[in-house]
Amino acid sequence: MKKILYGYIPFLFVAAFLFTSCATASFSRYKGVGRIKKYDFYSEQVPESFDGFRIAFATDFHYESRFTSKRLPGAVRALQDTHADVLLLGGDYRGREGGDMEELFAALKEVHVPYGTYAVMGNHERGEADTLVRRAMARTGVHLLEHQVDTLWKGKEFILLCGIRNPFDLDRNGVSPTLSLKPEDFVVMLTHTPDYVEDTDVSNTDLALAGHTHGGQVSLFKRWTPARFSKYGNRFLTGLRHNSKGVPVIISNGLGTSRRDIRLFTPSEVVLVILHCK
Repeated sequence: MKKILYGYIPFLFVAAFLFTSCATASFSRYKGVGRIKKYDFYSEQVPESFDGFRIAFATDFHYESRFTSKRLPGAVRALQDTHADVLLLGGDYRGREGGDMEELFAALKEVHVPYGTYAVMGNHERGEADTLVRRAMARTGVHLLEHQVDTLWKGKEFILLCGIRNPFDLDRNGVSPTLSLKPEDFVVMLTHTPDYVEDTDVSNTDLALAGHTHGGQVSLFKRWTPARFSKYGNRFLTGLRHNSKGVPVIISNGLGTSRRDIRLFTPSEVVLVILHCK
C-alpha cells in the first residue's frame, strides 16, 4: 500500500502545479502582467469633451516581490497599450525585500500620457521606503496628491482628480477633500484602500479607484479569499463595487504580491477606465 501511495506523490505534485498554472494563466501578451482590465464608465457628470477620455491605473507594485525587474517591461508595455490620457498610481511601490525605486519610476516615465502621471502613497510607504519613493517621483515628474485636488482641462471643460493621504489614519485624514467640491463636477478619487470610501463621507465623488486588496491573491469566484486586506471582508475584494451610499469604486488586483508571493484566480492587472458622457 505504501508503495502505491508513494507512486502517486509525483503525480499529485504535477497535478497541483498544472492546476495552479492553469488557474492563474491568462494567456497574456505582457510578460508578468495577467491582463489589462477595461471598464467603460458612464456618467451624466462627464463633460462632453471628456467623452472617451482614457484613465490608466496601476497599483501595488511591491517592487520587487513577485513583480520583479523581469516583469517591469511587460507592465510598461501594457500601460503603453492602454493609450491612456492620464496615468494614476495607487501606492505600495516597494517590496518587502526592497526594490530600486529609481528603476521603477524611470520605467514608468516611458509611459507617455498627455495629462501626466498622478499618484498616492500606500501603507508600505513608511520610513526609508517613503523617502525613496518621494525622491523618485520628484525626479520623474510624478504629481503626488495628498489630500489634494488637481484639475484636468479640455478647452473650457474639466474633470477633477482627488488624491487621499494615508487613508488608514482617519484622525488626520478622515475628512475627504471632495466635500469642498461641487456636486455637478466630475470627480475621480484616488485612494490606496477601498475601505476609505466606506469609512468616510466621500460626497461629490463620482468614481473612486483603489487597490490594496490584491484581489485577495487567492480567491474563489472573485467573492471569497482567506486573506484579510480589508476590514470589510470580501465586500471590496476586486472589480467594480459600491459603498453604502452608492459611490462606485473600482478595485484593482494590482501588479505585485504581499505576505506570500502567490496568485490563484487573481491575475495581476493594470486597469483602463474609459469615461463616457451618459
